Amino acid sequence: MQTKHEASPDPAARHEQETAPATAMRALDFSPILDVELLQKQCDAVAEANRNRPDVLRSDLLAVLKKASTEGRQKARAALMADGGGLNCAYRISWLQDQIITVLYNFATAHIFPQQKDKFAVTAVGGYGRDTLAPGSDIDLLFLFPPRPTEETHKAVEFMLYVLWDMGFKVGHATRTVEECIALSKSDMTIRTAILEMRYICGLQRLETELETRFDKEIVTGTGPEFIAAKLAERDERHRKAGDTRYLVEPNVKEGKGGLRDLHTLFWISKYYYHVRDQAELVKLGVLSKHEYRLLEKADDFLWAVRCHMHFLTGKAEERLSFDIQREIAEAFGYHTRPGLSAVERFMKHYFLVAKDVGDLTRILCAALEDQQAKSIPGLTGVISRFTHRTRKIAGSVEFVEDRGRIALADAEVFKRDPVSILRLFHVADINGLEFHPDALKRVTRSLALIDNRLRENDEANRLFMSILTSKRDPALILRRMNEAGVLGRFIPDFGKIVAMMQFNMYHHYTVDEHLIRTVDVLSEIDKSRSEDLHPLANKLIANIEDREALYVAVLLHDIAKGRLEDHSVAGARVARKLCARFGLSQKQTEIVVWLIEEHLTMSMVAQTRDLTDRKTITDFADRVQSLDRLKMLLILTICDIRAVGPGVWNGWKGQLLRTLYYETELLLAGGFSEVSRKERANAAAEALRGALSDWSQKDRNTYTKLHYQPYLLSVPLEDQIRHAHFIRQADKAGQALATTVRTDSFHAITEITVLSPDHPRLLAVIAGACAAAGANIVDAQIFTTSDGRALDTIHVSREFSDDADELRRAGTIGRMIEDVLSGRKRLPEVIATRTRNRKKSKAFVIPPSVNITNSLSNKFTVIEVECLDRPGLLSEITAVLSDLSLDIQSARITTFGEKVIDTFYVTDLVGQKISGDSKRANITARMKAVMAEEEDELRERMPSGIIAPAATARTTPSAEKKADSPA
Repeated sequence: MQTKHEASPDPAARHEQETAPATAMRALDFSPILDVELLQKQCDAVAEANRNRPDVLRSDLLAVLKKASTEGRQKARAALMADGGGLNCAYRISWLQDQIITVLYNFATAHIFPQQKDKFAVTAVGGYGRDTLAPGSDIDLLFLFPPRPTEETHKAVEFMLYVLWDMGFKVGHATRTVEECIALSKSDMTIRTAILEMRYICGLQRLETELETRFDKEIVTGTGPEFIAAKLAERDERHRKAGDTRYLVEPNVKEGKGGLRDLHTLFWISKYYYHVRDQAELVKLGVLSKHEYRLLEKADDFLWAVRCHMHFLTGKAEERLSFDIQREIAEAFGYHTRPGLSAVERFMKHYFLVAKDVGDLTRILCAALEDQQAKSIPGLTGVISRFTHRTRKIAGSVEFVEDRGRIALADAEVFKRDPVSILRLFHVADINGLEFHPDALKRVTRSLALIDNRLRENDEANRLFMSILTSKRDPALILRRMNEAGVLGRFIPDFGKIVAMMQFNMYHHYTVDEHLIRTVDVLSEIDKSRSEDLHPLANKLIANIEDREALYVAVLLHDIAKGRLEDHSVAGARVARKLCARFGLSQKQTEIVVWLIEEHLTMSMVAQTRDLTDRKTITDFADRVQSLDRLKMLLILTICDIRAVGPGVWNGWKGQLLRTLYYETELLLAGGFSEVSRKERANAAAEALRGALSDWSQKDRNTYTKLHYQPYLLSVPLEDQIRHAHFIRQADKAGQALATTVRTDSFHAITEITVLSPDHPRLLAVIAGACAAAGANIVDAQIFTTSDGRALDTIHVSREFSDDADELRRAGTIGRMIEDVLSGRKRLPEVIATRTRNRKKSKAFVIPPSVNITNSLSNKFTVIEVECLDRPGLLSEITAVLSDLSLDIQSARITTFGEKVIDTFYVTDLVGQKISGDSKRANITARMKAVMAEEEDELRERMPSGIIAPAATARTTPSAEKKADSPA
């Protein structure tokens, strides 16, 4: 890897360059890190000065060693910033640790336990045994004893350990004889791996030499397949726990897929199986090419540089490359922002490309191991079944054979004879349900240069690709294998541009290429009717989709233009137009794909940020969609896109919003929108409510039917109107001015809190603040005023518990918090302050506050849309400002995309008119931006905390009812 000062102007391009191998440890000059001789003299002077003062001796020794360690590590950090070498940094810290341990050993055996010199050996194991140490890593030591160690020997080791612990090191240690090490290695694979990496530091070297000799002879010989199987199984389990993808946007550099632990596994296997001490010997053995060995060195060096920077930056053994530190590490590496990609996104792209290289190298080594096993003596094949070697023909194919459930090449020249066979390999694997032999994938990776423009334009190659993409089996699995082998990015160069690309936000959990493949996976799941419970409407619609090919192409390509200067929907549509012709799609199919990609965000944004009870929302959306076929396909694409963003992003509430938008738009496109006047429809709704309350007295029916205005009667379902009528009457009979009721719905993943209260301009602000104080995330709010001057507000909050009883208890707590704040029993500023007191403000993300005020999205209301960085209590502050500005909020849509919030408010002035006048709109914008930016606002500070009901109001015990889980 290039150092920071040698870097080319484009650091991301370093990945493509073949630089000279990293400086070997033996060539490094360690003398600037520590003057070992001086340190030993200082320690000896401490012993001399405190001969009769053991307590002072220990503290003085600790001070000397701590100072040497701290200064040495600071110098190692300075060297890392200067030369950029990750391995060099790890070597320097490892060497520094060796010297401190050696000086400590010399001190202990010279001044404290003089009889113990050369009575035991100190060895490094684990990563430390490989001569590498990160700033915050554990110090793993193995103390080797002769057969019958004395008590004094144990005390000498204890003295050393206590000094190291007091210095602040996390020391993992074991004290064993050579015989114990051999015995434990036979049964414990972790101990076997540790001893495999053992390295002598100081003490009686004969013990270390004896263990190494016996370990090779008694443990390693003849057990290669057993060790390999254990290590690969260990790796697979580690990947499973980490999410089994190397494309998580906050990767674990040590344990994650494509991280350092995967490289360590390669090192362990090579050392154990091939008996090599240096990875360079793998080139001589023909296991790796020179290019592949350089990739291995560069990957190792890069990952060590990232890890060392992380440890230095956080001051601890931080292994997760979180958003909080990605920006600073990108800066330390010298990355700069380029058009379309920020510095941090370019750094992370480099990281993911390196992780992909680690995956390639793993496959190549596994292929070499299998090949080696095939040539081994028959006795070894019984030890581990994964290395047995039997092949059989595949029907209809002469290029490929089956090797124990995996597709393999019939001979080494298959791809050279016909490059189309590279695509054919994946197609045949798909139709026969075969996994891939590592040798086949190794040969694919080494044959990528054969994928040129001629192959990309080949009709048969494109037919094979479309067959893979639209397969009824498992298209995502095959596409992922193609991507990991580098085929997808070569066959579709525009896809290659988004391979390993991350988006620096908390909403997207995966890199762009991984997101696209996961989107295809969700579509395949719906296509195979495996999502009926989750997506009842999409499951019903997909059977009637005529252009299935067009839908799959649109799903795969919808984000293909991410990272460009222009809108990725527009640029992506242009890319798709070229590719559709190549893939063999008709003109009609191409137009559908282009439209779907241009509009792929529209349905999601309308459903989540617009009032779906406002007729103009539906008419505007229908004007963009224009046909039922497009509507069906856009709904399915939207579902797939949201589902593939990451775990926990999709929920039933989003599903319900999308279904509502679909049904309303379907009705309009089919010519079913009612022409009956609004007044007539409201009267009919009131009569329906009156009829549903037939068991009530005539007086109550009249009273509670006449409470509601047109907006309520036209937008609230009859079943909810009946429930509200019972709730209001119950509160009136109990003499309650303030009441709440809650219910939950597991299918829609929301909990509903209905609040009855005296009306007040700041009501929604107080309710939102109470919800924030209770830790509830509001997703939707409907605000209605009754004819007797009360407010009936319905708040939807995200569901937190899967169990209905638990969720209802939580909802009751939120309801009580709302009542306490509204009645004045608790003060809103204080309860919010309690909630946010220990909250760390995120420095990772910067989202400039944005305010958009428009009168064109609704016939009756002004729509105010705000976008900014989310934080607890934000909605309460925004709604408080809107009420300060004498605006009447009719409804609100609250949408969170990771760290970003987009809130939409449908408002009027106090006389029910839209907001007009430039100065008034400018004032609204300025006040809203101020609150979003957390600036001081004198007008807001002077406002009362929001007591709107008498303090004596009796607390209501919220009635809880469970909504039927019937999917829409």
